[in-house]
Amino acid sequence: MTGCEVWFYHLERQGLDQVLPALLERTLQKGWRARVRAASTERMEHLDGWLWSYRDDSFLPHAADPGAGASDPVVLTTEAGNPDSAEALFLVDGAEPGDLAGFQRCSVIFDGREETALAAARAQWRQFREAGFTAAYWRQGERGWEKVS
Repeated sequence: MTGCEVWFYHLERQGLDQVLPALLERTLQKGWRARVRAASTERMEHLDGWLWSYRDDSFLPHAADPGAGASDPVVLTTEAGNPDSAEALFLVDGAEPGDLAGFQRCSVIFDGREETALAAARAQWRQFREAGFTAAYWRQGERGWEKVS
């Protein structure tokens, strides 16, 4: 078993743009720093703009690689690794986890309405479990997030 726990977030009622900011806010409230690893530069650039303006009364301080500094609480990237010693890693759009050393939590966020994303998440679930990670599965229900497994 490893020190990093892996949480899967199965999106059904809301998309990534609605869910990710709330998860990042909770992460920062814990005093943790976060890396958001996207599978493409285009997605990273979209999230970079979105996190500044997703809500009229708030924004999430962050930076996008390259150019992110060690003091940035949230770093958006397409690269593996954890050079800024973040506690939380968020994988979006099927991004590969890479080495999870140093992370306390890895969150795999996938859209359950897309069959390819669902199949990829199932494969990642098996891989993490076989590698000895503690994994939890969260699904969007009528009352919010429900822990299924």
